[in-house]
Amino acid sequence: MIQEIRIPRILISGTGSGTGKTTFTIALTKALQAKGLKVSVFKCGPDYLDPGYHSFVTGKNCQNLDGWLMGKESVISSFVGASQGSDISIIEGVMGLFDGHSPNSDAGSTAEIAKWLQVPTIVSIDASGMAATFSAIASGIKNYDPQVPIQGFFANFLGSKSHLSIIETASIPLPVLGGFPKSYEYSFPERHLGLHSAGPDILTEEKLSFWQNLTEEWLDLEKVLEIANSAPPILSPGQSKIQPKTKDCRIGIAFDEAFHFYYEDNFKKLREEGAELVFFSPLKDTKLPEVDGLYFGGGYPEIFADLLANNKNLIQDIKNFANSKKPIYAECGGLMYLSSEIQNIEGQCFPMVGLIPGKAIMGPKLKSLGYVEAYTERRTILGEAGIRFRGHQFRYSDLIIENEDELLFSYHIRKRKSEQSTREGYTVSNVLASYVHAHWASNPEIPKNFIASCRRFKV
Repeated sequence: MIQEIRIPRILISGTGSGTGKTTFTIALTKALQAKGLKVSVFKCGPDYLDPGYHSFVTGKNCQNLDGWLMGKESVISSFVGASQGSDISIIEGVMGLFDGHSPNSDAGSTAEIAKWLQVPTIVSIDASGMAATFSAIASGIKNYDPQVPIQGFFANFLGSKSHLSIIETASIPLPVLGGFPKSYEYSFPERHLGLHSAGPDILTEEKLSFWQNLTEEWLDLEKVLEIANSAPPILSPGQSKIQPKTKDCRIGIAFDEAFHFYYEDNFKKLREEGAELVFFSPLKDTKLPEVDGLYFGGGYPEIFADLLANNKNLIQDIKNFANSKKPIYAECGGLMYLSSEIQNIEGQCFPMVGLIPGKAIMGPKLKSLGYVEAYTERRTILGEAGIRFRGHQFRYSDLIIENEDELLFSYHIRKRKSEQSTREGYTVSNVLASYVHAHWASNPEIPKNFIASCRRFKV
């Protein structure tokens, strides 16, 4: 049964990357929280870093919304479910408003999410060094796709209050709701193509207070709330009550400063299928928890390679776990950790777990970035041969295989923009590791199959 669900909501987009979407979203979240509102925040696209910032600020897990990875039904379901109990939901866009899977369609773009969820949208424009040109850019964005519910603009990187006044009085097709001045001192530092991982050393109280106060001074907060409350009801299939399954499977999740790139929806699906998730730290814990399977996500193991290498007791525990044939699944940084060694950008080498006979070598340039489709050519801990799923790659390392005879390649992966496929999915016994960050909304059978594998080898 289709339900009409009212969720006050707003989407913060931009003309491209680097227009201040994340800072604007954090600042707006803090200002709304100061008014006593409960805020849920979402992130468009496959990004793993921005959601950490939003989770830190809200105290709630930030969900990714990605049309290409998840599909419309899963996007709506995730948004509606994670918005429950909140007074307002904020969605941060990815790249530019219309940038996505293809330059000729809105698939995988922020605009697609805006239309699916009918979210009133504010577009952030880098206003530095411009006045009337701001109006020209705003007009082009407003008219590009009339189905995208754009409701206003935000002028970022301003020179002064008078600069904002000039832009506000220009002939602009929709209201300018405010703007922020340039502020290098309180900006959030970046690494690679994104921000540093969220934490109290980055998101200090001083910085958060600064952006909250700036929002209250420079932004028409009441107008933003008016726009958010104008959002129409979402048409959503009734949220059927999922009968809780017996928690007869415990899966250990590596989670700390070195490993924290996960899709929250993957965790949700594991729990719904009867798994109890047990979080542990490869940096700090010297023993594995009592679990039936292991899941190593992505992150920055190369930054903490010396600490990981020195935690020899845990490394031996993981080897023993693998020798018992219990399933181990790893993605990107997890693959690097399970390899024989990591060579960092300075050329230093650190021994790792050694379950995958290869050396992960960091490079100064990006090795792979973008969506991929994968299909399995043999049975794995994720299920029978022929399983297909979608994911994303973002890496600065290559895995140099020492002895391919010791490995099985279980996947073929095809990049979004290429018809050529490459072999992936490094497999040794019940260890499966890959550079692909898989989103299991693309194939909900995968979490079921992984749990089934964990149960099968449960002692």
